[in-house]
Amino acid sequence: MPRITIDVDNTFNANLKSLVNSTSATSKAEVIRNAVAVYGYLKEQVPKSKDSGSQVIEVTDSKNKRVNLLIP
Repeated sequence: MPRITIDVDNTFNANLKSLVNSTSATSKAEVIRNAVAVYGYLKEQVPKSKDSGSQVIEVTDSKNKRVNLLIP
Protein backbone atom coordinates (compact mmCIF):
# COMPACT_ATOMS: atom_id res chain seq x y z
CA MET A 1 0.00 0.00 0.00
CA PRO A 2 1.44 3.43 -0.91
CA ARG A 3 2.20 5.80 1.97
CA ILE A 4 1.90 9.57 1.96
CA THR A 5 3.54 11.90 4.44
CA ILE A 6 2.12 15.40 4.93
CA ASP A 7 3.01 18.22 7.25
CA VAL A 8 0.05 19.88 8.98
CA ASP A 9 -0.23 22.74 11.43
CA ASN A 10 -1.53 22.35 14.97
CA THR A 11 -5.03 23.57 14.08
CA PHE A 12 -5.42 21.03 11.27
CA ASN A 13 -4.14 18.26 13.54
CA ALA A 14 -6.60 19.28 16.28
CA ASN A 15 -9.44 19.24 13.75
CA LEU A 16 -8.46 15.74 12.65
CA LYS A 17 -8.36 14.53 16.26
CA SER A 18 -11.77 16.08 16.90
CA LEU A 19 -13.22 14.32 13.84
CA VAL A 20 -11.82 10.98 14.98
CA ASN A 21 -13.54 11.48 18.34
CA SER A 22 -16.87 12.64 16.87
CA THR A 23 -17.22 10.11 14.03
CA SER A 24 -16.93 6.39 13.52
CA ALA A 25 -13.41 6.83 12.12
CA THR A 26 -10.71 5.01 14.06
CA SER A 27 -7.75 7.15 12.94
CA LYS A 28 -6.77 10.48 11.42
CA ALA A 29 -5.82 8.61 8.25
CA GLU A 30 -9.35 7.20 8.03
CA VAL A 31 -10.82 10.70 8.40
CA ILE A 32 -8.64 11.89 5.51
CA ARG A 33 -9.56 8.86 3.36
CA ASN A 34 -13.27 9.48 4.03
CA ALA A 35 -12.92 13.17 3.22
CA VAL A 36 -11.19 12.43 -0.08
CA ALA A 37 -13.90 9.89 -0.96
CA VAL A 38 -16.67 12.42 -0.27
CA TYR A 39 -14.84 15.13 -2.22
CA GLY A 40 -14.39 12.80 -5.19
CA TYR A 41 -18.07 11.84 -5.13
CA LEU A 42 -19.20 15.47 -4.99
CA LYS A 43 -16.87 16.49 -7.84
CA GLU A 44 -18.38 13.73 -10.00
CA GLN A 45 -22.05 14.18 -9.07
CA VAL A 46 -22.61 17.91 -8.62
CA PRO A 47 -23.16 19.76 -11.92
CA LYS A 48 -21.44 23.03 -12.65
CA SER A 49 -23.57 26.15 -12.23
CA LYS A 50 -24.68 27.67 -15.52
CA ASP A 51 -24.11 31.15 -14.07
CA SER A 52 -20.66 30.88 -12.53
CA GLY A 53 -19.25 27.61 -13.82
CA SER A 54 -18.64 26.62 -10.20
CA GLN A 55 -19.88 23.52 -8.47
CA VAL A 56 -22.24 24.46 -5.65
CA ILE A 57 -24.29 22.26 -3.36
CA GLU A 58 -27.09 23.52 -1.13
CA VAL A 59 -27.33 22.00 2.34
CA THR A 60 -29.47 22.69 5.38
CA ASP A 61 -27.43 23.30 8.52
CA SER A 62 -28.29 22.29 12.07
CA LYS A 63 -30.31 25.51 12.53
CA ASN A 64 -32.44 24.74 9.43
CA LYS A 65 -30.70 27.48 7.49
CA ARG A 66 -29.94 26.77 3.83
CA VAL A 67 -26.28 27.24 2.99
CA ASN A 68 -24.59 27.08 -0.40
CA LEU A 69 -21.22 25.32 -0.36
CA LEU A 70 -18.73 25.90 -3.15
CA ILE A 71 -16.89 22.73 -4.12
CA PRO A 72 -13.37 23.81 -5.10
